[in-house]
Amino acid sequence: MVITTAHDRLIWLQERSALNVLSADTLGALSTQLELRALPPHQPVVMADTPPEGLFILIDGRLEHKPGVRSPMSFLPGSVLNLRSLLLGEPVESTILTLSHCQFWFLPAAKVEQFKTDYPEIMQLFSQRIAAELRQVASQLTYEQERQDILRPYLVTKARRGVIGRSRYAQRLRQQIRDAFDHGQTTCASVLVFGEPGNEKDNIAALIHYGSDYRRQPIIKVDCARLQASGAELFGRVGGKPGLLEALGQGTLILNNVEELPESLVGAIAQLLTQQTYAPVSRDLDEPVPTRPSNARLILISERPIPAVDKVVDAQIKVPPLRVRKADIEDYVNYYISLVSRARGQKKISVTPEAIRRLQAYDFPNNLRELESLVTRALSQVAPDCVLTEEILWPSQSKKKQFRLNLLNAYPALRQFLRSPWWPDRLNYGFTLSVFALVNIMLFVGPQTRDQNIALNLFWVWWWPVILLVFPFLGRVWCAVCPFMIYGEALQTLSLKFWPRQLKRWPRETAERWGGWFLFGLFALILLWEELWDLQNTAYLSSCLLLLITAGAIVFSQIFERRFWCRYLCPIGGMNGLYAKLSMTELRAQQGTCSAECTTYQCYKGGPAKGEGQETGGCPIYSHPAQLEENRDCVLCMTCLKACPHRSVEFNLRPPGIELWTTHTPRFYEVALLFLLLDAVFLHRLPELVSWLPWPVDLSNFWVHGGLAIALLTLPALLPLVAQGGLFLIYQLARTRKPRPFKELAYGYLPLVLMGTLAHYLYLFLNEAGRVLPVSAATIGLSGINLPVLVAHPAVVAFLQGTSLLVGAVLAIGLTQKIARYPLRLLLPQHVAILLLTTALWQLIV
Repeated sequence: MVITTAHDRLIWLQERSALNVLSADTLGALSTQLELRALPPHQPVVMADTPPEGLFILIDGRLEHKPGVRSPMSFLPGSVLNLRSLLLGEPVESTILTLSHCQFWFLPAAKVEQFKTDYPEIMQLFSQRIAAELRQVASQLTYEQERQDILRPYLVTKARRGVIGRSRYAQRLRQQIRDAFDHGQTTCASVLVFGEPGNEKDNIAALIHYGSDYRRQPIIKVDCARLQASGAELFGRVGGKPGLLEALGQGTLILNNVEELPESLVGAIAQLLTQQTYAPVSRDLDEPVPTRPSNARLILISERPIPAVDKVVDAQIKVPPLRVRKADIEDYVNYYISLVSRARGQKKISVTPEAIRRLQAYDFPNNLRELESLVTRALSQVAPDCVLTEEILWPSQSKKKQFRLNLLNAYPALRQFLRSPWWPDRLNYGFTLSVFALVNIMLFVGPQTRDQNIALNLFWVWWWPVILLVFPFLGRVWCAVCPFMIYGEALQTLSLKFWPRQLKRWPRETAERWGGWFLFGLFALILLWEELWDLQNTAYLSSCLLLLITAGAIVFSQIFERRFWCRYLCPIGGMNGLYAKLSMTELRAQQGTCSAECTTYQCYKGGPAKGEGQETGGCPIYSHPAQLEENRDCVLCMTCLKACPHRSVEFNLRPPGIELWTTHTPRFYEVALLFLLLDAVFLHRLPELVSWLPWPVDLSNFWVHGGLAIALLTLPALLPLVAQGGLFLIYQLARTRKPRPFKELAYGYLPLVLMGTLAHYLYLFLNEAGRVLPVSAATIGLSGINLPVLVAHPAVVAFLQGTSLLVGAVLAIGLTQKIARYPLRLLLPQHVAILLLTTALWQLIV
């Protein structure tokens, strides 16, 4: 349509413009005064906070508010600009720009003033419109006030803090918060935030809202545990008070503690999540209630995943517990210190690295809530200019840390020695490797009896009692210098050099299930072999025993990586691991430091030098020091100590055997091995037992000897089983506490077994160990008659043997009490069994 005359302009104003409410005479007068004006794209038509230049009526083109306006809008042809400002004498409210080439009808401000005087109709008409708009605004204000009254008790005004920390968990959590509502720009989004208590999941929900494009909308938090079963607070009532969802509009609803949501509301919440609709609550249950749409975004908070919700939410965020975010603890502590110091108007105090390490070693079951409380309490105990030390900032200890003294910190020279090449590599490859070969040569080519062969004397007279005395102090340390596996490792290295290949990984599940029973059976056969063929006094057979165990280590080292034989199959290693549970020392690592600072796990997997950590091949028996619960799986080779760049590894002094009543895991094959070792003491005293029999027994008869040996490897262990039956009988008759399983109580006999074995070997040690010089001379063909000999008096031998048995019995009774945690009278059958076994060993040995 081409507009050329005033009449055409009149018709256009009546049909296309917002001024069509004026009379034809008024519009006709206005159409005669309009001027045509054009503007190119991206030019301002009107400028905010400036007097209006005149009245603009858009003919064609595109206009839009300048970016940044709170409620931007576009304008269509016929839109009138500056009318309100001209009529009320106000500055222009906002800047409007052209988006394309635009044409306007324009009336200067001076002519508008004259037109208002000549035609007062325009002021009356627009005064009525302004009054209607004011009534609408007042109505909106009233509704907004009612809405705020409904939402106010539930409003979340801000997020308390951001995600603190630099760990990979903190970085991932920040990214999940940023991504949470990205897909919800056109449709409603829902997010499930779950995790352990004390992790500030509600703060995570607030961060999601205030980091989204809907941050200007309200956000409320509702505790599901306090919701009515009808859900009237959320959904409102038909014909009554509106619910939170209606008042919330496009805001965000946080449903806290979703796991405590009333069962009657689960379906309604699922409908809200899937269809974005809800139905108000009606008092008439038979009346159909139409559903209403909801534009709210939902954030659900729970301490655990909920199957009914997992499937329908758009996104899930698992808040990691503090025990896996140990690297963030220092940042959180500094943050809390800053908050408290600023609130008190004090200078921020510092915290020592030792205190941070102590905190990192603690698991924090209540997570950030517990850490914040701990820091706040500690700050209330120190002066403003002091430093927070580990003595002040100290959580309750776990069982793994009670009564421990780290010997590496107490004696730095010990740390230096254990990290040096001397332990154990130079000792093994410079001494043990050659001495073991020499011992076997002497056993084969030298004299065949113990009184003439120094190698046989060292094996049976010296090694056994010494290693038994070492167990209570250093646990399984013999395995660190054991010649069996040294030959296995040496030949493994050589074979890989000349025949490069990939060794097999450990069949852990099978080995854990059957390895213990294999070494039990092998140990039983060795005991029978020792008894029936008199290995203690036959040199070449003793060498065969040593070479047999060495052969097992060599064979399995050619098949599997590292020390598979040592960990699962070696009979000596099994015995060492059992007795090591009684040791007063342990090797462990600070779990907090390992999880917070370590990313390479060099102590476990091996790797190049890093920091003060040395290059190693990793733990030879695949044990991580931070995960050790008992001494069974640590050979004290100190590979982890050498590899660790964070000084996390500890060599602790502890109460002997404390793991047996704290962190220990009982195993049936260990119980079987324990009682096999007990039976072995009786087997070693077979001649004394035979002398008690009322009829003669010919031990020179192999089959008679073998039958009695097998019986002795079975019968003594039946007494503890009978005692366990007595415990269950007491439980059935007196209705007392149910007794602990035999698999747990059996470890109470471990001190008696150790001390009984020691008492047996003390006789050999105290009578024959002092004959080293004449036996050495006899080995090389000399008489050695005039060489000095040291032999203990029989009374001394008997005293030490008896003392060993009494100490073993007392410790066994005490350990059984610690394991069972029962009154003494309820464990009477087991204690009687311990005393009976002690009496029998006394009669045989002393």
